[in-house]
Amino acid sequence: MTRHEPMTPAQELRACVEGPFESARAMPKSVYTSPAFLALEEKHIFAAEWLCAGRSDALPDTGDYLTMTIAGEPVIVLRDGSGKLRAMSNVCRHRMSTLLEGRGNTRLITCPYHAWTYNLDGTLRGAPAMGRNEAFCRDRIALPEVRCEEWLGWIMVSLNPEAPSPAERLSKVEDLVGKYRMENYVEAFREEFRWATNWKVLAENFMESYHLPQCHEATIGGHVDLMKMTCPEGFPEFNYHYILKNDALDLTLAHPTNKTLAGDERRTTWLLSIYPSLLITLSPGYFWYLSLTPDGPGGVNVLFGGGLAPEFVEDPKAQEHFARLRALLDEVNAEDKGCTERVYRGLCAGLSEPGPLSHLERPNWEFARYIASRIPV
Repeated sequence: MTRHEPMTPAQELRACVEGPFESARAMPKSVYTSPAFLALEEKHIFAAEWLCAGRSDALPDTGDYLTMTIAGEPVIVLRDGSGKLRAMSNVCRHRMSTLLEGRGNTRLITCPYHAWTYNLDGTLRGAPAMGRNEAFCRDRIALPEVRCEEWLGWIMVSLNPEAPSPAERLSKVEDLVGKYRMENYVEAFREEFRWATNWKVLAENFMESYHLPQCHEATIGGHVDLMKMTCPEGFPEFNYHYILKNDALDLTLAHPTNKTLAGDERRTTWLLSIYPSLLITLSPGYFWYLSLTPDGPGGVNVLFGGGLAPEFVEDPKAQEHFARLRALLDEVNAEDKGCTERVYRGLCAGLSEPGPLSHLERPNWEFARYIASRIPV
């Protein structure tokens, strides 16, 4: 008698997405809960794709920096002396201490362990008490560079030297929403936090608006009509859908001084899911975003930010607009946190199993196909 080996999470996922969308089901539980599958995601997705470090206007001045971790690799992103955005390893070339933490401004990068110092271009500037080491040559030591490009106002970073540029990879995003001039939107806030759910659960929550009337009943749920929601077929690099908003919240609509958008464009909110983990809500009046990195199967580190279209920034009531936007998004986030953490608890339950998807969850199915295409079986 032949004994059949159980399928791996990657095999389960591949089997799940082989059929047509009309019979689609949610992803298997194992792809959310398996540490081995997460290790494959780190290697084949997060170490290979472009990840978002936030908005470029978060680093306006020389020496402004932020730090991030990509697939276990500590990275510094900064504005150098020439005004260029630059990314490099955040690990000292001496005894391999990490260098900077969080965000800030600095003239030099100084190691907190032995005070080796680096210029803003990553070259070694000074190293105390190294004169007696005959192998030491300051000019040959520098922090390894990491690819960093600005795309429509976003800082994009990749460990992969072969990855196509964001402008090339995401040209179809510009085709869809180029008239909104996303690069001109102004960030009002940026913060980081950790939620107790798998990164894909949070990504999927963003991708579908099926949950809005129930999960966000107290906030934005009443601003949408499920019957007027459109979920078109996406692209290999991203999926999207859009919502025609009513007049209940002025910030979702084009400002009266906006002369670029016309007709339904003035009330259309786009939800863009840039694979693997940049999630953007773009309305004529404001934007907000999440950039996700996994922290174990049951944890996700979230970079969260948002701001306003330039017309609302220039409005005499700009500060009031910023305050209203932030208050709204804080409430929406609290609702999403509860929903996504409940989903992960359910995924870990013995009696749970994935169910069929609504036509409003087409982006989730396309996301599953993207993950399956990147993970070797």
